[in-house]
Amino acid sequence: MLSNMFYRLGRLCASYPWEVIFIAFLTLFCGRGLLGNNTKVCGHDCSEENKGVELVLLSIARCVAILFFIHPFLKLNKLGSTFLVVIGGVFTLSCLVSCFVFTINISNLQAGDFTELNKALPFYFLLMDITNAGLLAQFALSSSTQEEVRENIAQGMSIIGPTITLDTIVKTLVIGVGTLSGVRRLEELCRFACMSAVINYFMFMLFFPACLALILELSRDQDEGRPVWYFSTLSRILQQEEEQKPNPVLQRVKLIMSAGLLLVHAHSRYPVLIAGRALQQAGKSTLADFPNQPSNWDLYMQKFGSAEQMVLVTLACTFAILYHYFISHEDLEEHLAAANASPSRRPLSYRTNYTSQTVQTSSHEGSLRPQNAVQESASQTILPKPYPVSFTVGGGEIASKKFVETADKVIQTKIESNWAEQESEIQISEPSKELRSIEECKEVLKSEAGGAGLLDEEVIMLAERKIIPVHALETVLQNHKRGVFLRRKLISKLAKQGCVFDSLPYSSYDYKMVMGSCCENVIGYVPIPVGIAGPLLLDEELLYIPMATTEGCLVASTNRGCRALTLSGGVRSSLLSDGMTRAPVVRLPTEREAGKIKLWVERKENFEILKTAFDSTSRFARLQNIEVQTAGPLAYLRFKATTGDAMGMNMLSKGVDEALNKLCEIFSEVKVLSLSGNYCTDKKPAAVNWIRGRGKEVVCGAQIPEKIVKEVLKTNVHALVNLNITKNYIGSAMAGSVGGFNAQAANIVTAIYLATGQDPAQNVTSSNCITQLEVAGADEKDLYISCTMPSIEVGTVGGGTFLPAQSSCLELLGVKGSCDESPGRNAGKLARIVCATVLAGELSLLAALAEGHLVRSHMTHNRSSVNMVSSSSSNKPLEKQNT
Repeated sequence: MLSNMFYRLGRLCASYPWEVIFIAFLTLFCGRGLLGNNTKVCGHDCSEENKGVELVLLSIARCVAILFFIHPFLKLNKLGSTFLVVIGGVFTLSCLVSCFVFTINISNLQAGDFTELNKALPFYFLLMDITNAGLLAQFALSSSTQEEVRENIAQGMSIIGPTITLDTIVKTLVIGVGTLSGVRRLEELCRFACMSAVINYFMFMLFFPACLALILELSRDQDEGRPVWYFSTLSRILQQEEEQKPNPVLQRVKLIMSAGLLLVHAHSRYPVLIAGRALQQAGKSTLADFPNQPSNWDLYMQKFGSAEQMVLVTLACTFAILYHYFISHEDLEEHLAAANASPSRRPLSYRTNYTSQTVQTSSHEGSLRPQNAVQESASQTILPKPYPVSFTVGGGEIASKKFVETADKVIQTKIESNWAEQESEIQISEPSKELRSIEECKEVLKSEAGGAGLLDEEVIMLAERKIIPVHALETVLQNHKRGVFLRRKLISKLAKQGCVFDSLPYSSYDYKMVMGSCCENVIGYVPIPVGIAGPLLLDEELLYIPMATTEGCLVASTNRGCRALTLSGGVRSSLLSDGMTRAPVVRLPTEREAGKIKLWVERKENFEILKTAFDSTSRFARLQNIEVQTAGPLAYLRFKATTGDAMGMNMLSKGVDEALNKLCEIFSEVKVLSLSGNYCTDKKPAAVNWIRGRGKEVVCGAQIPEKIVKEVLKTNVHALVNLNITKNYIGSAMAGSVGGFNAQAANIVTAIYLATGQDPAQNVTSSNCITQLEVAGADEKDLYISCTMPSIEVGTVGGGTFLPAQSSCLELLGVKGSCDESPGRNAGKLARIVCATVLAGELSLLAALAEGHLVRSHMTHNRSSVNMVSSSSSNKPLEKQNT
């Protein structure tokens, strides 16, 4: 019940921040009018004694208060969000000002002693609950849209509210005991402290949620699909809340203690009331002698009825009426939404005036909201929105008060093993509702509601009739996740495969980052395990290498090679050349004209003309050379250029297109047949890449002592050298290999490419490698190994490198994004890392082959222990294959 009440309170404050803040300031300034010139009402002259002991105690209290005040800010700063520290400061300032103003007002009204207000200052800091304010701010900062801000604030209030309420009651009652001590100064200090605790409570419950929602709404901006204040996941918040959650036994003790303190206060103050009445009766005759002396209540009423107070109240009422009746709230919302300059910056079209959809929550999914609040919201007719993905901590239902942990929807997958259960997250249709006709659906589609106003079955019906393009479901529905969900249902229906996508996950992924960048017609994603090899000492730097693969033994084998290399002093690497290529093909009238074009381009002054046109298309692309090969009337122009930290294929294509336009202006007989003539060569085995290079050309080498070869690799130097000659040299030559003079370079290249967001298909060219092994050392007992890779095609910007998972792997390697100081440095370093890891993999695999360990290792690490499932309709498990 309490959780639901605080949930509603938080939701109200976060939904109407302007109104709440307006009322708070209205109360503050109206109360300010109570201040008068005199600080006393009753006129009692109370002497003040300054004692040395008192000064020492107050100094100690101030020091403790300052330390206690700084500690929560240090904890907030460790979380890594500047917004948390700023919001904590705003909360502190607002509470401090409010406490001073209200305390002075109330003290002035009740004849308080303002000389004690300075001494009560430590209580303001000690009673300020910055930790819980930061916790609520973390709830809000974990939201990706403004609607989620309101939802998470309400959820945070439902969790934090009951605890803070009980703590405030206990603090007030405990400190209030000091007002019964009979010591005047102690009574004044405790009175100020009680007022501070109560004012802080109301500021936290009313003003702070509204201020928090308003700050985040006004500062809303997005970078790569997220607001600038986005604070990762809620898991750390709930873990912190779970750690700080009081023991149930302690809570019961607080309740019992509160009840006892209430009795103490009632018993102590009741005799005071009786004595007050007796004094009042006894003093009637005295008061009769002074008929002109006003009573305290007369003075209070005089202050309430002062001209200043009446003016403030009149202005406040005028502003309230003006705000309520004359200001358009829709215009205000549109004005706030104007901060989002592009559609990608706006929330996912959340509207509450459509009555055709209902959000339904699944029973197997946890939620941060109380159960009854979830049930009530389920009955409201609102457009579906992307709720945070959550799961229960420790099991159990919400009714058992088990809190839940919310995961980042961008990077986390569901815990449940049955992926079919994900579909319950976005069930938009109501089975009881009758489907509308096609014409009616078309009208809804053309209306303001658009595709968001249609039921699931209606969307599928229109997609089947080609009224809604299947590839544009996300755009039409204004909801990426719902578009993916309905495309899955539609394809399953058209393919007549039933639950064919049950094991293909689609939930808990931010498709806004994929659409228009990485993939089209999305129906989900395929999780691939990512392993870590290392540490690998490369050029005096220790690195851990992420590898995404489904091949057993690969990461373990590479890890062993990394260990051997690191123990031997590490790997040395060199970046020999850098240049991506693109080779268009053009036709000339005759073979003689084709030859003239070749000679013209190879002249330096003519090359500069094409280079100027090429370089004008990009800040980073810089043309290095153009190699021309002719075949009859055809001319193949192989452009080679540096591309900064990008892999650069699109950059090259744009520059080449501009250079060809310039060439056609000079030679009108030139006819461009294709922007790519396969002489580049991209994603195909080609000797031109092996000989002339493409992308980054890297060489790595290391010398390994005989002891390491024997103890770590379990073999000997001569066996490795002989195996490399017979396998990588003679065997590859017998097979007619081009660039394949290695044992498993493609394995490592592909695994790193998948983990870091590179183009996996470019492993064809990037895997060109020659591995060399020789005896080394003064006594020729050590091993020298090197790998030369002339065509590594990598980038640290563009492609899939910006996706969260792949970006984190790049960050692990220290090459995330572009290098501002030296464009191209990060991509070059990534190429050196790829080559060094290939070196580690080559070393370990050759050692396993030399000693016959390969089969034994794969029997241990590369065999599935899960029963295979038959593809037949019977779905009977097959027996494990043990042979």
